[in-house]
Amino acid sequence: MKIRTHTELEVYKLALDAAMKIFELTKKFPKEETYSLIDQIRRSSRSVCANLAEAFRKRRYPKSFVSKLSDCESESAETQVWLDFSFKSNYISEVEHHELYTTYDSILGKLVTMSLHPENWSW
Repeated sequence: MKIRTHTELEVYKLALDAAMKIFELTKKFPKEETYSLIDQIRRSSRSVCANLAEAFRKRRYPKSFVSKLSDCESESAETQVWLDFSFKSNYISEVEHHELYTTYDSILGKLVTMSLHPENWSW
């Protein structure tokens, strides 16, 4: 089966689910974190999905495709940093941190694989 839209990508589905989990978890964060930690982690997690959509539409141009995937990698790693801050601040549990952090490790792995073989995604 040929993938026709970014929403069919396994990595997109994984990133979207993770971003939604982060959204739900951050609803319980203290109000004083609204314009710092909450905003940052929500933005970076959502940006992974948005950049994946852009990358998929640029797949006929390998360098542009890889560049947008690199943006996805950066946003994924940034999300992991915000997860660390969330855990160290006792806003999320160790289990929640581990689950989401390893999900982003998986996302990063899939992004790297896509970047190493852009020819598999062109049309």
